Amino acid sequence: MRKRIFITATNTDIGKSYVTKLLLKEFASRGLSVGVIKPIETGVVNGYAQDGEELLECVKELNPKLWSLEVEDIVPIVYELAAAPCIASNNTPLDLKKIKRKIQELEALCDVLLIEGAGGLYVPIDEEYMMIDLILKLDAVALLVTHCSLGCINDTLLSKKALQERNIKHAVAFNCREEDKSFSQISEPYFLQRGFRVLKVCDDIDIICDVLYNL
Repeated sequence: MRKRIFITATNTDIGKSYVTKLLLKEFASRGLSVGVIKPIETGVVNGYAQDGEELLECVKELNPKLWSLEVEDIVPIVYELAAAPCIASNNTPLDLKKIKRKIQELEALCDVLLIEGAGGLYVPIDEEYMMIDLILKLDAVALLVTHCSLGCINDTLLSKKALQERNIKHAVAFNCREEDKSFSQISEPYFLQRGFRVLKVCDDIDIICDVLYNL
């Protein structure tokens, strides 16, 4: 089985797609064939899946074997309403077989497959599954993308605890933005004092890839 890495986050709009594209580029620079899938995307209006289109454009530039793919090949399930999948789908049961079939097709063309989630770990997909369950069902390791603004200690620790309780192998990456200049004073000291490795997306994407590949 190829290496599967599930990119999740402490919430929505934390930067999953941005980080996923950086990971694709870094893994590709090492001579690895990369692939990507976003199993579920909501907020898809008139058939335009924004995240999926951006990911597809990026991965096609990095892996020539994927030139023939369409967005439907990497975003198998879409809903129009920009909401949690269970709401956007009116509680339609998750078609896990469809997702796994697309993953198998992609893995025939790549060494490393990045799987981008939707929202955070406890976003409900249907009556049975939360997003964290999908990580386990797909036999993936996880990257938890967290923010660097006030509140990141709470958000990061809660999500990390959820992953630990499910025995999901994972790494944590801090996606610090320009407006997060206070991170080094108000949040980072807490993590450093407790031996928590602070890997920043902007500075440490190579190390993040190393850690993930060896989980």
